Amino acid sequence: MCGRIAQYRYPADYLEALGQMTIDGIDPTPIGRYNVPPQSRVQLLHQDQEGLRMDGVRWGYAPFWAQGKRPPAINARVETAATSKFFRDIWKTGRAIVPADGWFEWKKDEAKPKLKQPYLIKLASGEPCFFAAIGQFQRGSMGEPRDDDGFVIITAGSGAGMLDIHDRRPLVLSPDCAAHWLDPELSPEEAEEIALEHGLGVDEFTWYPVPAAVGNVRNEGAHLIERISDPVL
Repeated sequence: MCGRIAQYRYPADYLEALGQMTIDGIDPTPIGRYNVPPQSRVQLLHQDQEGLRMDGVRWGYAPFWAQGKRPPAINARVETAATSKFFRDIWKTGRAIVPADGWFEWKKDEAKPKLKQPYLIKLASGEPCFFAAIGQFQRGSMGEPRDDDGFVIITAGSGAGMLDIHDRRPLVLSPDCAAHWLDPELSPEEAEEIALEHGLGVDEFTWYPVPAAVGNVRNEGAHLIERISDPVL
């Protein structure tokens, strides 16, 4: 799963890594968020007829017919997102990318479930991650955000080597695949092929234990992504 991410670089850093030099009106200051939880507004890349946009969108989504009946989803499984009644409409019309610096998972002790150790997982290259996402959000500069706007991060199986931390992880795309994913002309079928066949493999990532303080969403700061030398697991 993916329930906590880090997004702290300058917006321009993500755009440069994606092969896009700039967006009009982009914030010149660092995002500076080291402990980003669901239901908060997250900087999201998406493309419409006016070009590439980077907006704050709520992490969490439910279609109109499900609102109030269950909590908003924060993730969508890559195996079913394209065909699921819950997600199929936004799969067709709302592809997006979450530019991030990594995500957190908690390793649990099977004998003592309350004993958990958070880990930060990121690209071994040190480059930004591009999480595949789908959602409902503002289109065009003349549009207005809606109260039910939101997005989910697509997840895939963790694969051998990362299963001891968690069996699901964000679907991370290469810069080229991420740019293709954002193309409004990309068909839903082509998007499904990218999602199922072109996510980065486990060997592209590294992970290490970080302070337990990241477990509290009120905590913030660069110390939350520092490696610790005495993990409990």
